[in-house]
Amino acid sequence: MSSAIDAAVASKGYAHPEALVSTQWVADHLQDPSLRLLESNEDVLLYDLGHIPGAQKIDWHADLNDAVVRDYVDRAQFEQRVRALGIDESTTVVFYGDKNNWWATYAFWVFQLFGFRNARIMDGGRTKWEQEGRELTTERPSYPPTQYRAPERDDARIRAFMDDVRAHLQAKGKLIDVRSPQEFSGERTHMPEYPQEGTLRGGHIPTARSVPWARAANPDGTFRSADELRAIYEGEAGLTPDADVIAYCRIGERSSHTWFVLTYLLGYQKVRNYDGSWTEWGNSVRAPIERGS
Repeated sequence: MSSAIDAAVASKGYAHPEALVSTQWVADHLQDPSLRLLESNEDVLLYDLGHIPGAQKIDWHADLNDAVVRDYVDRAQFEQRVRALGIDESTTVVFYGDKNNWWATYAFWVFQLFGFRNARIMDGGRTKWEQEGRELTTERPSYPPTQYRAPERDDARIRAFMDDVRAHLQAKGKLIDVRSPQEFSGERTHMPEYPQEGTLRGGHIPTARSVPWARAANPDGTFRSADELRAIYEGEAGLTPDADVIAYCRIGERSSHTWFVLTYLLGYQKVRNYDGSWTEWGNSVRAPIERGS
């Protein structure tokens, strides 16, 4: 498949425009045998109601998380799942989903833990595809399994654990809390429209700056331009491209969206996603917490 940059994406000024493709690009490449579309949604029923022709479903919980330990699948499990999807190193994988590609970037991030580089996000996700009146189908595709060989998972580069966050605080590193303002202040323990569950204490990690993840998206689900993103993350939150940044939310899914924005769209060199996030931090004995905005 051509590695040429999508013109619709290139015009937005991103550091790594090759990480995104437009809905038109996807429509133009639906018949390409080396393309695999993976749909990852918060609403797990959406795929069955209709999806882009040729797309396969990837369930963030059932497919990417370990069934027992709170962790991601290991090398053997990942390898098995990728093979079954008809994917190998020569395949271009495009992720998309609902809610501004919230879960699509999460699946993309897990693939990056295994160093899967030939991956992209469809700018705008399901929202934009549907708004444009493009074709949806309920047919489930089937592809021949591959012999894909996965490397060992490498967490250190893009994933932070609780001890890493504690060390980050000592080093005065930058923390971005991507949850809603009500979660950040401690008023709520989950997003406003969701059950208030998952943690015993509300608030945020000391020194964290509040930048809700969805601010990076336009109303049609596409990412804002690089200039607009810099105004938010650099002008308002005080980040710089050389900063050591850790992003977190409640379980690491919303913060994967911000990780993608900072890493691929703005070109930051050291961004990690703390997937333990507030579910771990807010439930841990003597973990320091701040409240208020």
